[in-house]
Amino acid sequence: MNDVVTKEIDAQPPAATLSADAGRWTLTMSRDLRHPVERVWPMLTVPEGLARWSPFVPDREVTTVGRATARENPGDPAIDAEVLHVDPPRELVHRWGDDRLRWLLEPTPEGSRLTLMHTFAPRDEASMYAAGWHICLAVLVAVLDGEPVARAVGAQAESYGWPALRDRYADLLA
Repeated sequence: MNDVVTKEIDAQPPAATLSADAGRWTLTMSRDLRHPVERVWPMLTVPEGLARWSPFVPDREVTTVGRATARENPGDPAIDAEVLHVDPPRELVHRWGDDRLRWLLEPTPEGSRLTLMHTFAPRDEASMYAAGWHICLAVLVAVLDGEPVARAVGAQAESYGWPALRDRYADLLA
């Protein structure tokens, strides 16, 4: 476990909203980053950048509309993905399996604000997604800070307290 990631996880209290969206649910989370939009955008769109922090690792840059595949880990089966909209460096909308992810990036005086809107079907998965994204965003911050950290998926996410964080988000989103 990396103390830098743990500190970032702990520094951000659980914060998210959940709304109904045409029979599906949209989880919205935002994070203020100390890094400019130009530094964050490639971490959202380039496979090598995504492979450092995100569970979504596409087979191509997601800078143009069109089909793709994605994997969480190199040996995993490919998941059907598709870039639906891209407006560099402000907005990226893509499908990952049946889920839709919309990333908004806006400049702030201190760096940038990253907002994720994750749309999915089963409401009971909201707290699991929120806890996972909370940890992934902490890893993203560490990576942007130049820290040599690994992605936190599977057992690694559990070691960062994913179950307790999931329970906290379940209370928040109830």
